[in-house]
Amino acid sequence: MIETLKRAWKMPDLRNRLLYTLMIIVVFRIGAALPVPFLNASQMAGFGDGNLFGYLNLMTGGAFQNGTLFALSITPYISASIIIQLLTVAIPALEKLSKEGESGRKKLKKIERGTTVALALIESFGYYNILKSQSAVMSGSNGFANFLIPLTIVLSFTAGAMICVWLGERIDEKGIGNGISMLLFAGIVARGLTAALGVIQYFLEGIDLLRTGFLGQGLRYVIGIPVIVVLFVLMISFIILMTKAERRIPVQYAKRVVGRKMYGGQSSHLPISVNLSGVMPVIFSSTILAIPTTIGAFVTPAEGGFMEKVLNALNYDSPFYALIYFVLIVAFAYFYVAIQYNPIEMANNLRKQNGAIPGIRPGKPTSDFISKIISKVTMVGALFLAVVAILPIFVAAITKINISFGGTTIIIVVGVALDTVRQLESEMMMRHYKGFLE
Repeated sequence: MIETLKRAWKMPDLRNRLLYTLMIIVVFRIGAALPVPFLNASQMAGFGDGNLFGYLNLMTGGAFQNGTLFALSITPYISASIIIQLLTVAIPALEKLSKEGESGRKKLKKIERGTTVALALIESFGYYNILKSQSAVMSGSNGFANFLIPLTIVLSFTAGAMICVWLGERIDEKGIGNGISMLLFAGIVARGLTAALGVIQYFLEGIDLLRTGFLGQGLRYVIGIPVIVVLFVLMISFIILMTKAERRIPVQYAKRVVGRKMYGGQSSHLPISVNLSGVMPVIFSSTILAIPTTIGAFVTPAEGGFMEKVLNALNYDSPFYALIYFVLIVAFAYFYVAIQYNPIEMANNLRKQNGAIPGIRPGKPTSDFISKIISKVTMVGALFLAVVAILPIFVAAITKINISFGGTTIIIVVGVALDTVRQLESEMMMRHYKGFLE
């Protein structure tokens, strides 16, 4: 990766694109620090730990908890993208637009942006109510002020979310990598530096405890922190391995004669990625499991009541939470792959290209074979996601050390880094391609 960046930096056009991407990320981080008028964000300190708000705070690089301009970051856009993808499968009119080429994609993009604005307004209003419940909103002296203050706050959050979308599109147009993914990457890395400093602080605290005679507590930190670091490195290696892994289905193309020339006859393969669903199942599962604890942040459950038992069972470090999390990730992985990949369409495309899988008849036998392969591969990918997602939970439960950096964020960071390096390598290959006249 470092060698790829060095070689890319030596090329003037790629260097300009890298600098442009870096500039957009700097602007994004500045916006994440700009305060919104009429807010006292210090009242939000510590709010959101262990529920959906803590997850959003991590994804926005700390902007959500501080109530800044980019508090919502690109979360409305991600939600809108997921909704439009699901509706494209369910609504024939949207599915038709997706197959109309560039013009259809532009129309879908407009629908996606409109959905993003609507979701941003809804989330902004909800976030305003959360801030108000935490006494973080300044009170007005008259009726007009009481109307102007919430309007300003809601519109500021909405505008910040749309600015983030615009910044992501600028990276797509003039920078390197996927714009939305790069902003998500920047937010997580910014929060990750704070988490890394917290881990170092735990280790130093353990050394101080050993010096003062608290052997049990000190050894837990001194031994636990190196173990966590080793597991973190192994997890990154495992994610890289599984992200690049694929199941290759052999394909043989038939020979055909056109005029006096013969075409086809070559052998190829149909690559099926092990992690077909990406990080989406983890995002869906964590969002659903965060709903009860998020509701619990607004109400005070009765001691010993049903609500309190549910909240305790769905606490982030409970075994029941890890079990339900595991099951939901596997279920959503199959669901996401089912709506994204159509074995029948893949089999028809092979037949149109005069291709066939050796030993499998074209048509329904081919689609059944592809479906069987995808099902097996999806199970492997789902288990991979589930293990990576729940491993930090078990590590935190055993060591009693809150590392505040889950498997989801690690998958996102590693995936974006790999995609960016892959795009740089493709750009450099295009610039070093030798034509037949050279």
